[in-house]
Amino acid sequence: MRIGIDARYIGDHFPGIGRYIVSLAGALAELDHGHTLVLLHNPPGPGARYGLGELASMPGVELAPVRSAPFSPLQQVELPLRARALGLDLLHSPYFIKPYVGLPCPSVVTVYDLLGWRFPQTLSPRGRLLYRLTMGMAVRGADALITISGRARDELAARYHLPHTRVAVTPLAADGRFAPRPPEAVAAIRARYGLPEPYVLYLGSNKPHKNLERLVRAWELAGGRVAGAQLILAGHEDPQHPELRRLVAERGLGARVRFLPNVADADLPAIYSGAAVFAFVSYYEGFGLPPLEAMACGAPVLCARASSLPEVVGDAALLVDPYDTGGIAEGLTRLLGDPALRQGLRERGLRRAGEFSWRHTALGTLRVYEGCATP
Repeated sequence: MRIGIDARYIGDHFPGIGRYIVSLAGALAELDHGHTLVLLHNPPGPGARYGLGELASMPGVELAPVRSAPFSPLQQVELPLRARALGLDLLHSPYFIKPYVGLPCPSVVTVYDLLGWRFPQTLSPRGRLLYRLTMGMAVRGADALITISGRARDELAARYHLPHTRVAVTPLAADGRFAPRPPEAVAAIRARYGLPEPYVLYLGSNKPHKNLERLVRAWELAGGRVAGAQLILAGHEDPQHPELRRLVAERGLGARVRFLPNVADADLPAIYSGAAVFAFVSYYEGFGLPPLEAMACGAPVLCARASSLPEVVGDAALLVDPYDTGGIAEGLTRLLGDPALRQGLRERGLRRAGEFSWRHTALGTLRVYEGCATP
């Protein structure tokens, strides 16, 4: 088969989807399946987080540039034409904004979550209408659906009245480079970024469902119980959501809360490894990859007891109610003050992270592809 993967979503606007595409395509390319992977992509702009050069050098991988951007109406015409010209036997769309008609081959769609249905207030009225229309067309028009957790599968099946057998679950994994870094590497990263000892780390976007305002208020409640400790808010910062910076300024927390946007991807393992605590109190996730990456690097994890997150972290994290600011503060204080608890979570976290692999994800995805091709 010639398997097309829409890699146009590799970019800073979609950091999580970009990591999914790069990791999945790399793991697929390492399997001995005899198929060809054709990565449809926009030529990268300056400063792009992920490049395709390493993937392009792998056996059985081809790059196919396209002009239309992910949200361009032009894709409804260009991608079906390109799929036909490239002789694709299947097109995997890793996002629900995709070509909806005219494809000459079966379509596989990955749906990560139903955020727009669960929390419609995060979208404008126009955004809600477009979300529901395009998500519905993607789900109804796909030959096969993939999601990334059992919880996400259950929500998708319930919302669209689908049998569970129609939705394949392929859990994500921490890339192999996410592993505990030696003290000298952590010290170098701390010096490069000016990170204190100790620090509490969050990594992800600043979108409202990440619950960062409540995390900041919890950190304020925890007070100065650990001298010199800072809360480090790292990851992609969307300028459409300035509320968090405004809160930090209004509460006079600039000395205790630090923003570290768009950290270089190569630096993430050492930053995770150096964290006294990794805090992730999002109230809704389709999977929740950052806690798994943090555990793979040996960081003790404080995690929300919400959506798919308990499914991912198992017994390897301290779980808190994401809507209880006092409970989050208590969890932070408890972890920072209890070295034995942190060590126990480190050990359990490393074991838990080892239960996930991109090879397993790729094998599950390949079964979906081959199932679509079976008459």
